[in-house]
Amino acid sequence: MSQLDTRSPATVKDDGAPADGMRSKGLGGNSVGLLGSAVIGVSTVAPVYCLTSTLGSTAGEVGVQMPAVFLAGFLPMLLVAFAYRELNKAMPDCGTSFTWTVKAFGPRVGWMCGWGLVIATIIVLSNLAGVATSYFWLLAGEITGSDSVAALDGNKAVHIVTCLALIAVATVISYRGMTATKGLQYTLVALQLLVLAVFVVMAFSKAGSADFPTSAHFSWSWLNPFAVQSFATFTAGLSLSIFMYWGWDACLTANEETSGSSSTPGRAALVAMVVLVGSYLATGVAAQMIVGSGDQGLGLANPDTSDNVFAALAGPVMGSVLGVALFVAVLASAAASLQTTFIPVARTVLAMATYEALPASYAQVHPRYRTPGRATVTAGVATGVFYTVMTLVSEHVLVDTIYALGLMICFYYALTAFACAWYFRADLLKSGRDLVFKGVFPLLGGVLLTAVFAKTLADMWDPAYGSGSSVFGVGSVFVIGVGLLALGLVIMTVMRRRSPAFFRGEVLTKSTPALVAED
Repeated sequence: MSQLDTRSPATVKDDGAPADGMRSKGLGGNSVGLLGSAVIGVSTVAPVYCLTSTLGSTAGEVGVQMPAVFLAGFLPMLLVAFAYRELNKAMPDCGTSFTWTVKAFGPRVGWMCGWGLVIATIIVLSNLAGVATSYFWLLAGEITGSDSVAALDGNKAVHIVTCLALIAVATVISYRGMTATKGLQYTLVALQLLVLAVFVVMAFSKAGSADFPTSAHFSWSWLNPFAVQSFATFTAGLSLSIFMYWGWDACLTANEETSGSSSTPGRAALVAMVVLVGSYLATGVAAQMIVGSGDQGLGLANPDTSDNVFAALAGPVMGSVLGVALFVAVLASAAASLQTTFIPVARTVLAMATYEALPASYAQVHPRYRTPGRATVTAGVATGVFYTVMTLVSEHVLVDTIYALGLMICFYYALTAFACAWYFRADLLKSGRDLVFKGVFPLLGGVLLTAVFAKTLADMWDPAYGSGSSVFGVGSVFVIGVGLLALGLVIMTVMRRRSPAFFRGEVLTKSTPALVAED
C-alpha cells in the first residue's frame, strides 16, 4: 500500500490495486485521532445553534413532550450510527453513504444517496451562515450597546454581504486542511458545552421564581413520546429532532484522514451521539422548566421568538454579562459548524468524482494541504448562491429549509441503513453480533426513518406546514424538499451521458462481504 492509502487491507488486493473499484483519494492520512474525530462530529451538529433554532419550533409542535421527542429522534440516529460503524469497518472510504450504497444497491441508488447528502449539507450550511450572521450583529449590538448596530441584521443587503463573508472565511479554513480544522474546533466545542452547562444550571436554579411566571414544574411525562396529541404533530416534531442530530457522520467522511480509519470514526460517532443527546435533554428540560412551552411571554413556542430562543432567554436567564456569553456560544456554534460541515460535502463530492460519478476536475486534491480544494470551493460558492436566492425569495427561508432538511436527512440515512443490512446479508447468520449490529439495528433504523420520510412528505404538501408560505398553493417546504431531490435526478441523467462507465457498474462494483477480508 502507498503512503497515501489509508484504507484497510480488506479493500485492497494483494498486488496493491484497489478491490472492486475502491480507490485512494490522496487525502492526508493520520491527521485526526479519536478525540479530534468526536469533536468534529459534535461541532458539525452545532448543538447550541440547533437548540436556539429548534427548541421553540419543536415545543410549538409537541408542547411539553419536547424532551420526549428529542429522545425519539435519538433512537433512529443511534441505530443508523451502528450501520455506519459496520460499513466503515469494511470500507473506510470518504464517500461514505455514496460509496456504500453503490456497493450495496448499484450506481443509480448510490448516486442519489450521495446527492441527498450533498444537498442536505448545502441547506444546512446556508442556515448556519444565516444564524452566524444574525448573532454576529446581535453580539455587536450587545458589545457596543447600540440598537442600531444590532438592527443591521434586519438590513437585507448588509445581512447577505456579512453572510457571504462568513461563508468565504469558513471555506478558506476548510481548504487549508484537517489540522487547521481540528485545532480551532477544540476551543469552539469546549466553549459551546461550557456555556450550555452554565445556562442549564442557572435555568434550574431560577425556575419557579416570580421573575418567570410561565415556569413549569418538571414531570416525568415530559419524557413520554406516547403522550403527544397526534401522530402528525409527533412526526413534525420528530423531523425537527432528527435535524438536531444531523452531522455526526462527519466523523466518518474524515475516515481516510483518521488514525485507525476502520475503527476510530465509528467509535467517535457514538461518542458524539452520547454527548449530543445528553446536552439536548438537559437544555430542553431546563428551558421548559424556566419559561414553559407555551406561546405567551418567554414561552418557548412564542412565534415572535421561537426561531431564535436563546436571543430571548440570554438576558433574563443568565444576566447581562453572562447573557453575552450565550450570544458568543451561538455564534461560535454556527461558525464552527459552518467550517466543519464543509468536510462531508467536499469529501463526498471528491469520492463521487474519483469514481467518475461527477466531473473529474472535482477529484483534485491540493498538493500541499491534501484537501479536496475544488470541491470545497464549489461547496462554498453553492452555499452562498443558495442562501442569497432563498433569502431574496422567502422571508421564512430559515424555518422552511430546516423542515426540508429533515426530509433529505431521512432520505440518505435510511438508504445507508438499508445498504448495511443488504451488503452484509451473507454475514447475518454467522453470529448474534452480526445479526444485531449488521442487520436488525440498521434495518430498524432505516424503517423508522422511512416512515418519518413518508409522513413528512405527505404533510408538507399543506402550506400550513413549516412557516405557512406556499408556491402556487403548494407548501414551500414541499417545493424545496422535493424540488431539490428532483434536481438530483436531472443532474444524474446528465452524468449518465458523460460517464456511462460508472452507471454501467464498471468503476465501483456491487459486492458482498464474501469478497472482502474478515474484520
